[in-house]
Amino acid sequence: MEFNYSDKVIDLQKRVTAFMDEHVYAAEEVFEAEMDAARKTGNPWVPTKIVEELKQKARAAGLWNLFLPESELGAGLTNLEYAPLCEIMGRSHIGPEAFNCSAPDTGNMETLARYASQPLQDQWLKPLLEGTIRSGFAMTEPDVASSDATNIEARIERDGDDYVINGQKWWTSGANDPRCKILIFMGKTDPDNPNRHRQQSMILVPMDTPGVTVLRHLPVFGYDDAPHGHAEVRFENVRVPATNMLLGEGRGFEIAQGRLGPGRIHHCMRLIGRAERALEKMCRRSLNRVAFGRPVADQGVTRERIANARIMIDQTRFMVLNAAYMMDTVGNKAAAKEIAMIKVAAPNMACQVIDWAIQAHGGGGVSEDFGLARAYASSRTLRIADGPDEVHRNAIAKLELARYMEPKLREPKQR
Repeated sequence: MEFNYSDKVIDLQKRVTAFMDEHVYAAEEVFEAEMDAARKTGNPWVPTKIVEELKQKARAAGLWNLFLPESELGAGLTNLEYAPLCEIMGRSHIGPEAFNCSAPDTGNMETLARYASQPLQDQWLKPLLEGTIRSGFAMTEPDVASSDATNIEARIERDGDDYVINGQKWWTSGANDPRCKILIFMGKTDPDNPNRHRQQSMILVPMDTPGVTVLRHLPVFGYDDAPHGHAEVRFENVRVPATNMLLGEGRGFEIAQGRLGPGRIHHCMRLIGRAERALEKMCRRSLNRVAFGRPVADQGVTRERIANARIMIDQTRFMVLNAAYMMDTVGNKAAAKEIAMIKVAAPNMACQVIDWAIQAHGGGGVSEDFGLARAYASSRTLRIADGPDEVHRNAIAKLELARYMEPKLREPKQR
């Protein structure tokens, strides 16, 4: 793997960093003020003016849709080239959306670009790429362990030229947002198929379709994540055209694997940026705070944590870059182990680094004054979202054990 970035990527790194320094970090307080004002009205589900302004500025600066590898619709960057840019954006909770590179839209746009028909792309992908609408991904269900996607119970049944959808989903990111106009819905079209991975399908469901009801908002550790948020949604006799089916019946699990690979690595890239900013705050705080007659930075435990944080961040970055390189060179399927490894490593690393930063800030760390509590909450969530640690560890172990299942690799008999 080549660790040197091209001139194009180095230029983009400089430009994204400059944009973050000039516009995004200063906008964080404005964003919070806008959201506080909206919450006082009783309706936080309103897009903020500041983020919409950031989006216009980023687009004018040519820093727009930098994801979508191997596609003329994006910047034409590979996963490896996009990684350092995504990390920089991830330093701020409003950064990714400013560049139209936030979840779940990135994963949904990749799904539409790969698997949707041209008419569906014209109808939904185009406005998503323009940043005029947002989207959601409806997969997880409250009544089953959705970490095993074959457990999904929601039904998608053919009825003439339509499909009729019934089911209940939760943690549908973005469904509270008034800009969310389209959902990618996963359900079963063939529940009796002996191949459990051919039972599921994915279909597009416009949010304004009759029978789609947002039941409630789901806060994360008390954070509403407005105006985006996460919702529990009921689908009751929802009727959509059969042409809304993606790729074909029984291909849902295949699409999910294709979608979640890039989505997982994007999360990991952003987590590195989040951890870097937490480490930066920890260093600054510990240099400027005095306890027991000397700066906190002079305490041995603080130095140990700073050193370990640097080691852990760099280890994880190298793992993420390797996974990105594998995805670019041998494909997502062949890179399954590397993707699973970083999906475990990155959230755990970020949680630990942010926790140390919180400790260095004392009581301030658990307040909202430094943004660390929010960073911890979102990082901890990613040990569950897109597959919990346990599922990924199980997959990693199975792939590792498979190396020793071939006859020629079996351990020789003991004499």
